[in-house]
Amino acid sequence: MAIRPILRYPDRRLASPAHPVTAFDHGLRELAADLLETMRAAPGIGITAPHIGVPLRVVVLELDAKDGPLTYVNPVIEWASPEMILHREGSVSMPGVNDQVQRHARVRISYSDLDGNMQSEESEGLCAVCHQHEIDQLDGIFWIQRLSRLKRERLVKKYEKMARG
Repeated sequence: MAIRPILRYPDRRLASPAHPVTAFDHGLRELAADLLETMRAAPGIGITAPHIGVPLRVVVLELDAKDGPLTYVNPVIEWASPEMILHREGSVSMPGVNDQVQRHARVRISYSDLDGNMQSEESEGLCAVCHQHEIDQLDGIFWIQRLSRLKRERLVKKYEKMARG
């Protein structure tokens, strides 16, 4: 396991859709372990392979220490509730800034586990927000694209000012 460098906004690779995983092997398990270590060190509660410059559809979430980390390979949103919620979001690729984003209150996703077995999961609240946020990232949609233009511009200026020190 290794902590890998995290790409920082506005790295162009964060805007590129990730490729489906086709090999469920030792390399995939190693990538998932590195993602977990990197996410914990950031710190964060979710991370994708594209965050570390690997263009594969892999997500690691750790929302609750007692439940432990969860790995989702090739996740897809199958259904989303019509009800919406606002939740404060940020990114390990844009540390220090966050804002309210509107998301579906509940979603059902399908994905493969690390052995390639198909799974399905329904989630709500924070977990549903994380699924949508990370799947967006896999699709090349950085979370600030879900903000109004004015909010996004303000947030980017704040981030750039923080980055300059």
